[in-house]
Order: sequence, then structure tokens, then C-alpha cells
Amino acid sequence: MRHAHENAELLALVRRYVAPERRYLKLGGGLLRMQGPEHDRFARALREDAELITPHEICTPLEGGWRERRTAAWLIAVSHRTEFRERLGELLLASEVCCAGLAYCVTLAGFGTPRDADLLAAYLERYLRRPDLAYDQTVVMGALVFIDLNLGSDRTAPFLGPDGLWQTWLQDAPHMEHMTNPATYLSLIRRLCAFVAECAEAR
Repeated sequence: MRHAHENAELLALVRRYVAPERRYLKLGGGLLRMQGPEHDRFARALREDAELITPHEICTPLEGGWRERRTAAWLIAVSHRTEFRERLGELLLASEVCCAGLAYCVTLAGFGTPRDADLLAAYLERYLRRPDLAYDQTVVMGALVFIDLNLGSDRTAPFLGPDGLWQTWLQDAPHMEHMTNPATYLSLIRRLCAFVAECAEAR
């Protein structure tokens, strides 16, 4: 993992794309609270930066901390750079940092192909077997349901059945007592993907 204070290239990219107006904090559920001019201004700036940043520049923050990775994933989502699909899948599965998983999920859900479903399912196969870890299981499930609905597929079936890993994980994970309905996470993914689509349509 690179650290901005030790890497001049990463630091420059953080100052250009990540830190202005604390963008990294707003990329997620905070987007849904924006209204009017604030929403329009934020979406426009994100869209412009997604068009401007080069593939090489995107690779660098994906090696940084959670702030950099989260921002890079959103720039990938808005610019629909599917060439980063496998890299995001690797980062999601590794779960090296906190607070970036939702960004990976929104991006993969927005790509929305069977391969993206594969990457999300691989995560669930690993982390639904770990009730001790409250990582990104819920939003990954929401993203996989989102792709299922759009493709008419049923990749979630093995997880959501009566004896599936989802129910087992919920039963064994005390921190999940009040967070059992995948529809909650589907709604979040759907609304964030709608924001991405809005940005893309305005390009």
C-alpha cells in the first residue's frame, strides 16, 4: 500500500482528485442527501474529473488508502472504465482497507455483466463464511441482487436459500441482528447507480 505522505505522485493525485472539498467523504450514502445546486455542482465536478483522469493516474490511487481507493472506484464508475473490473474485484476480495467496499460494489453493479456477478459471488463465498467479520457482505449482496434483476439471472439463489450462506451468516453474526433484508442494500445500490448513470448521461 502506498501512502500519500511518502509518495509525491500519489500526493499530487490526492490533492487533485480526492481531497478537494473532502470529496472522499461524500462518495457513498452522503450523495443521497445532496439536493439542488450542491448536488449538481458535485456531480459536474465528479464527471469532469472522471473524464480527465488518465488510466495510469487511476492505477496509482488504487494502491493507496481507503480515501484514494474509494475515490478512484467512483471515477472508474462514472467513466465506465470496464478495463478496471478485475482490479476492483481483486481489491474487494482482499478487503485490505475499510470504507472502500461500497464504491467497488457500485462500480461492479454499474458494469452489470455476468463477470461482475462472478466477482461479487466470489466475495460472498469467502466472507459469508466469516461471521466474525462485519465487512461488506451486505452491500455486496445488494449489488449481486441488482445485477440479477437487470440480467434476469439468479446468482443470489445459492446464498439466499433456507440453508444458504446468507442465513447462516446472519444467525452467527450478532452484529447483524437488525440488518437482515437484502432489499435494504439493493435500494442503496440502485440509488447510487442511478447517480452514476446521471453523471454519465451528462457527459
